[in-house]
Amino acid sequence: MKIIDGKDAVLGRLASYVAQEALKGEEIIILNCEQIKITGNKRFIQKDFEAKRGRVGSTQNGPKVSRTSEKIVKRAIRGMLPNYRTGRGREAFKRIKCYNSIPKEFEDKKKIVPGRKKTKISSKFIRIKEIAK
Repeated sequence: MKIIDGKDAVLGRLASYVAQEALKGEEIIILNCEQIKITGNKRFIQKDFEAKRGRVGSTQNGPKVSRTSEKIVKRAIRGMLPNYRTGRGREAFKRIKCYNSIPKEFEDKKKIVPGRKKTKISSKFIRIKEIAK
């Protein structure tokens, strides 16, 4: 079992790492999902999420985009798994658990911190809790 602390991690890097480990057969727990960053222009990211949420209605039978931060993270990971509805992808997706905070049973456990490389564009990001509100 791998416990990952998502604080200040970049969503795409974290999601690709988690998807690879889940496909290998690891059980993965992601903590602090609200603190994960999405890099890029804040306005465009928020505009994109709001547009996705606005597509749901009586005439449009589009997908429902969740507002909770742990479900946003799981959705990003799901996109990096092969065929999440059947086979290997489904089994790997079942092995992933996401939490907004740190539950008591994981407080004293060792946590790994992937996806925190410094880049030049590190000032352009938005946290998932700002999108999920």
